[in-house]
Amino acid sequence: MDTTDVVILGAGAAGLMCALTAGRRGRRVVVLDHARQAGEKILISGGGRCNFTNLHCRAERFLSANPHFARSALARYTPRDFLDMVARHRIAWHEKTLGQLFCDGPARQIVAMLLAECAAAGVDIRLQQRIGAVSRADRFRVETDAGAIDAASLVLATGGLSIPKLGASGLSHDLARRFGLPLTEIRPGLVPLLLGGAELARMSGLAGVSASVGASSVGASSNGVRFDEGMVVTHRGLSGPAILQISSFWRAGAAVRIDLLPGAAEGFLRARKRARPKAGLRAVLGEMLPQRLADAFLPAGAPGRPIGEVADRDLATLEAALRAWQVHPVGTEGYAKAEVTLGGIATSGLSQRTMQADAVPGLFAIGEAVDVTGWLGGYNFQWAWASGFVAGEVA
Repeated sequence: MDTTDVVILGAGAAGLMCALTAGRRGRRVVVLDHARQAGEKILISGGGRCNFTNLHCRAERFLSANPHFARSALARYTPRDFLDMVARHRIAWHEKTLGQLFCDGPARQIVAMLLAECAAAGVDIRLQQRIGAVSRADRFRVETDAGAIDAASLVLATGGLSIPKLGASGLSHDLARRFGLPLTEIRPGLVPLLLGGAELARMSGLAGVSASVGASSVGASSNGVRFDEGMVVTHRGLSGPAILQISSFWRAGAAVRIDLLPGAAEGFLRARKRARPKAGLRAVLGEMLPQRLADAFLPAGAPGRPIGEVADRDLATLEAALRAWQVHPVGTEGYAKAEVTLGGIATSGLSQRTMQADAVPGLFAIGEAVDVTGWLGGYNFQWAWASGFVAGEVA
C-alpha cells in the first residue's frame, strides 16, 4: 500500500492548483483521476481558449447559501496571482469583454503550465484510476484498481455533475455524505433555457437569431440582478451569455424578463416617428433588432405601415412589450449543456480560510464540488484557483 501526505481526487483546475501548492510546501502529493488526461474541462473552456479568470472577480458575483464564504479565498489568491504564473510561463492572453481573460493560443497552454508546476513540485499524477472505497481511521485510505493509498489529508476536487460526457460524476458529493458533511440543493447552472407551447411556437423559424438583450429573472430568486449581454434563439428555447447568466437565478415556475432594446433611449419609436414619419415601422425596428426577431413582435397589419400612421399609444405599447418580453421556461437543457453545477457541499461545514471540513480533520473540499458558483466569464476558474490554493496551503 502506498503512503503519502495528501491524496487529491480530481485532476481538474482546483485539484491541480491544490496539488502544486501543497507540493511546493514539501508535501508528498498524489492526484487521482479516472480521465485519460488532466484538465479536460479546462481544454474545452472558452471555445478552446480558456477563459481562465476575470479581472472583476469579487464575492458578490458568486452564488452560495453563504454569500460571504468565498470572500477569504478570493482575497488570498487573486486574478493577479494567477496572471503572475501565466506570465512566468510566457502564455499570451487578452481581455475579451467585461474583464474576461482568455489565452491567445489554445487552452492546453494552461493545462501544460499547471502540469509543469506540479512536476516541479514533485506531484504524482495518476490518471485512468478507478476510485473504490474511501475510509478513515487515523488516516484516510483510498482504494483504487491499482492498489490502496494511505494519506493524512484527502481533498475532494472531482467537480460537479455538469458536462457528463467528460466523465463528470457526483463522487465528491457522495463522499461528503459518507463523511457526514451536509449538501445543499444541486441543479444545473449557466445553462440554456427551454421554452414550450405557444412561446416555443412563436420562436419557430428564428433558431440562430442573436441579439444584445438585458435578461433578468422574475421572482424571489432574482436578487434584482440583470445581465446585458447576448442572446441566441435555439430550436428548443434560448441561450447565449445573458440567458446562461440568468439561468443560475431562475427557478422552475418563474418567468424571465428580456429587454430587447437595452441600448435604445426611452420613447425612441415616437422620436423616430417625428423625425422620419414616412419610414416603415418594420424598417425602423429592423434598425434596432435582427429583422426576423423584430417581425415576431410587430402587430398584425403594422409591417407595411409608415411609422407616422401609427398612434403614439400603439408605439408606446409596442416599445413596452419589447422592453419587458416575458418568457416562462419549462426547464433547462440540464447537466449535459450546463457549464457548472449550482449547490454542492454546504459551506456551513467548511472553513472559509482553509476549505477543511470542521467535523473531519484532514478532509478538504474545493472547486465546483462546493456550494460556490460564479457568474459566466472566468469566475468559476478563479474560484477553482483560489479554493485550491488555500487548501493546498494547509493540507
